Amino acid sequence: QVHLVESAGGSVQAGGSLRLSCVVSGPVTDTYTMGWFRHVAGKAPVGPKFSREGVAVIDAWDRTRYADSVKGRFTISQDSNRHSLYLQMDNLKPEDTAIYYCAADRVATIGTMMDPLRVLDVWGQGTLVTVSP
Repeated sequence: QVHLVESAGGSVQAGGSLRLSCVVSGPVTDTYTMGWFRHVAGKAPVGPKFSREGVAVIDAWDRTRYADSVKGRFTISQDSNRHSLYLQMDNLKPEDTAIYYCAADRVATIGTMMDPLRVLDVWGQGTLVTVSP
């Protein structure tokens, strides 16, 4: 059973940077795709079950995909053993304020994992990131 635990988020002023970490335990095989998602309080759901939007995903071969809203500002990465997942967030904006979650799925690819209709295998507990103007 794969288990995910995010590090504490934090508060920063607009233009600042934060790095999120996610400790991944359990049998993470090469079939797993992992990623970061976020939930913005008060935002309407983007799918029937989830109001979490995809931010960035990565597969076992370090192929990545980003949401358009974070391209060029956020970078997803992982340790070679895939037991740590990171999200480097630069040039943060107030609209990046959200609860951030790491997630993993055995079947999804980087092309499908951010589909809001997809039910993912494993989620972390979430961590709050606050960006002030």
